[in-house]
Amino acid sequence: MGATDRFSRREFQRLLDVTDKQLNYWERLQLVSPRKGGAEKFYDFRDLITLRTAKQLIEKGVSANRLRRSLVALHEKLSQVQAPLTELRILANGRDVIVEHEGARLEPISGQFVLNFDTRELRDKVRVMPERTAQDWFALALQYEADPASRAEAMDAYRRVLTANPAHVDALINLGMLSYDGGDLEKAAECFRRAVKLEEDNAVAEFNLGSVLEEMGALEEARQHLRLAVRLDARYADAHYNLAFVCEKLSARAEAREHWQRYVELDPGSPWCDYARQRLAAKT
Repeated sequence: MGATDRFSRREFQRLLDVTDKQLNYWERLQLVSPRKGGAEKFYDFRDLITLRTAKQLIEKGVSANRLRRSLVALHEKLSQVQAPLTELRILANGRDVIVEHEGARLEPISGQFVLNFDTRELRDKVRVMPERTAQDWFALALQYEADPASRAEAMDAYRRVLTANPAHVDALINLGMLSYDGGDLEKAAECFRRAVKLEEDNAVAEFNLGSVLEEMGALEEARQHLRLAVRLDARYADAHYNLAFVCEKLSARAEAREHWQRYVELDPGSPWCDYARQRLAAKT
């Protein structure tokens, strides 16, 4: 490795335009791992590509935690791939990570394959659907969901998934999110309730249900589900944020402070971190 392939921590931050706290957080998540040369940590060009890709995905709406979980799942599914962020084409599909591998697109956490063609072409060509499995409908729903103009088609496809397989948790969560985005909180809550009953250890479902219940004014029930979310995934930054917000509404100030602090530690580069710090400062 030549001298130009080796970057100090400060050079690395300047090249990527990231703060020290952001870099610390991403290192804790093991999105990148510096080496030691003497007394100083350093990074190489492969690290630069890896973290630039991670930063772009995070900026497109994929949480750092979800990106980390996706990479872990990807390692399990594609054991021959050592560094996915440099060896594969990684895309953002809303909150999800989509991976292109050998001509196919895969969502690593669910293991579902995503249809790899333009949604507009799909809308034009697929008028009468042949009989499909739940997995087929789910892949189609993901493709529709990638285009905001086809939200209604995505919702219909997720409903068809659930007709074929009522226990399809990912379809319930995605349909719940689309219902929420469309302002149908009751339908969203129904989907998330079904999801948490099917998978009691699903932190995302618990978080989504708690967040919708907070908007519906069911604060104590919201707190219980958000507590479960952070118990299941202690590094779930968004769940800590929403739980702190709910606790403040319930005048549970000590609990709120605990979760504001945890959110700041987990996601210091977030645009919402300033508000969390303000809430912490207001209590000192």
